[in-house]
Amino acid sequence: RKFDSPEVEKMRSTVPFEIVEAPNGDAHIKVLDRVYSPPEVSAIVLQRLKLAAEEFLGDTISEAIITVPAYFDDTQRQATRDAGKIAGLEVARIINEPTAAALAYGFGKNKKEKVAVYDLGGGTFDISILEINDGAFDVLATSGNTFLGGEDFDERIINWLAQNFAADSGIDLLQDRLALQRLKEAAERAKCELSSVTETNISLPFIAADAGGPKHINASLTREKFEELVRDLVEASVEPCQKALWDAKLKPEDIDKVILVGGQTRSPII
Repeated sequence: RKFDSPEVEKMRSTVPFEIVEAPNGDAHIKVLDRVYSPPEVSAIVLQRLKLAAEEFLGDTISEAIITVPAYFDDTQRQATRDAGKIAGLEVARIINEPTAAALAYGFGKNKKEKVAVYDLGGGTFDISILEINDGAFDVLATSGNTFLGGEDFDERIINWLAQNFAADSGIDLLQDRLALQRLKEAAERAKCELSSVTETNISLPFIAADAGGPKHINASLTREKFEELVRDLVEASVEPCQKALWDAKLKPEDIDKVILVGGQTRSPII
């Protein structure tokens, strides 16, 4: 994306790294004293995956099939191919993520069916409607929200903890980078635990200190309270689903199966 695009402008206020303008007007990422293009960042991830696969298999990996969101245009798909090349991989094919999800779950072997792929990942939400017929996958419609994901769910727990702590101690943990990092880790851990249990304890000793001595967090978070904190985020995913159905000229009852993809879909409220 271009540096002056609305999406990049919004992202600049939410990410912990600096986004800078490249000579060609694109948005690049600055880390310490080096500037990276998005394909270079993707290449770093691919290099790590390549290394992990080689260590596990005990063999050299030279080719890859890479998945991308169904809404990626030709420029974004080419950038993904470039990232694979930088990582030392020959990209055999680029396929749509919802198609990959349907294949992974064994769809497309027998009958004709319409499948909705609800993908709620760490930072983005995508909904895709597929028509599968004799092994052929046709994307009928896609929609989503590039600013809705698991990190937003984490943030609700972070703010809940910080607000309660500030009310008790008068200390704003959100202004302390080290404390904020501990809050983020604890929030994600608690969220994951609440996928399988109805209550979890959050313990953060020595999270701060004042004239009276060290301060600690020892809080209990129930699944009911967590769902109360994030209900509007879940509801925010409904409109893109309705739009995708509308674009595909389908009704909810026309969908044969729903595939849930992405870590955040483990939450029972989803």
